[in-house]
Amino acid sequence: MSVTGLGLLNISAVERETGLAKDTLRVWERRYGFPKPARDEAGERLYTQEDVNRLRLIRRLIDQGWRPGKLLSASHSELQAIVDAERSARVPALLSGETLEAIRRHDVDGLRAVFQRTLLDQGLQGLVTGLIAPLNVDIGEAWMRGELGVPDEHFYTEQVQNFLRGALSSYPRPVRSPRVLLTTLPEEEHALGLIMAEVMLLTEGVQCCSLGPRMPLADIRTSAATVGADIVALSFSAAFPVRQAIAGVRTLRQLLPESVAIWVGGAGARDKLRSETGIQIIRSIDDVVPAVAAWRVANGAAT
Repeated sequence: MSVTGLGLLNISAVERETGLAKDTLRVWERRYGFPKPARDEAGERLYTQEDVNRLRLIRRLIDQGWRPGKLLSASHSELQAIVDAERSARVPALLSGETLEAIRRHDVDGLRAVFQRTLLDQGLQGLVTGLIAPLNVDIGEAWMRGELGVPDEHFYTEQVQNFLRGALSSYPRPVRSPRVLLTTLPEEEHALGLIMAEVMLLTEGVQCCSLGPRMPLADIRTSAATVGADIVALSFSAAFPVRQAIAGVRTLRQLLPESVAIWVGGAGARDKLRSETGIQIIRSIDDVVPAVAAWRVANGAAT
């Protein structure tokens, strides 16, 4: 069972509740001394609800660019103070009214109506940069405060991906350079960042081939050669372990020809890979368009 009779949660339940991978929790325990779970008779880790609440705050702050080492020694009240300060500095939340109610009710048609209006008003790029990207942050903060549950967050993510795939299905396939292969490393299962990036790239006339998440490195190399990729674009969620990210990207850099660029983006890319050579960091979804323009200039493909 994932929850004990004493109200303690095992590591699988904590992974589901917080979105933090089991390996990440174990590394933090060993390196930083938190979380520090109890053990049952079989030696399985058991976490309190207080541990889970604190881990939720840590995860959301990591999503906003904070480094784990600065957060894991902070108390729950200190973490909450940081969250409150971050929230007060942000623009007004988009998560309200019709959007919030549609997510809470798991109302597919209601949420799609919100997306459709924004698409008509702002186009595909505006939908991603003006609504979905900031809304992702708002959803995470609402989840952290307990206003939305894990099923609500999963419902939202699934509907965003379905809507964007539908919008792209009728979009003309570009023929201009660069050719971009989109995927994630084998241990990264989150795919929302990939389809958001694909929207931004396709609307700039970029040729895209998305493999979806969790691709073995050898298969990424093979696919890059098959499609003649100029760029391999990877997405990292905030919870992805740092060492795995660095090791995976370094190995992929060795596997790919120097002529194939590697771009990395997502909430987990900014801090984890900032010092890696031969890698271009896409710090936000808004940076995709200028990155494409710069590549075209550098490679003589600008119009």
